[in-house]
Amino acid sequence: MSSKSQKTESARSLPDTVTVGRVRRPHGVCGELLVEVTSDLPDRFQVGSLLFLVSNDGDRRQVQIETSRSHRLGAIIGLDSCTSRDHAELLRGSIFEVERRRVPNAPKGCYYYFELVGCECRDLGKGKLGTVTDILEDGGGVLLRVRDGGQEVLIPFVANFISEIDISNGMIKVDLPEGLIETCTSV
Repeated sequence: MSSKSQKTESARSLPDTVTVGRVRRPHGVCGELLVEVTSDLPDRFQVGSLLFLVSNDGDRRQVQIETSRSHRLGAIIGLDSCTSRDHAELLRGSIFEVERRRVPNAPKGCYYYFELVGCECRDLGKGKLGTVTDILEDGGGVLLRVRDGGQEVLIPFVANFISEIDISNGMIKVDLPEGLIETCTSV
């Protein structure tokens, strides 16, 4: 089961913008940025692309990609408005966003992370587990971080455990093996 793609129109409130990358650090002395790309679209950071840049202080502005090349950690890009290493350093940790309407549809049965976050998670046997607050990738697979008050459980996002995903109503139903919840819950 893929976990990154499925655009749906829903009754519940989804974000207006979607994160597609994060500035890791400056690259070189001319203002280029090393970007961790979190978009499935390979051309999202191509020359000429218009994206929103959200700085650490919450300032949001549209920027245009002037240079772009791939890097083993993502992409190295140059922006129309960033011409020095000092300025690039100020952008460390900033995120790039696109409007949700610019996110393409994906095959049935696949989901974007932003669609899963905020969904209520219920186990068929144990009932309500909490709300998905984050999606984690840890080399062993994708995990849903589900919180209910002070308790947190990490649930493997695998087809064998998922019985239903209803993005429109913000609901994920799981059928977890006996003992998994108790083993994977922390406070």
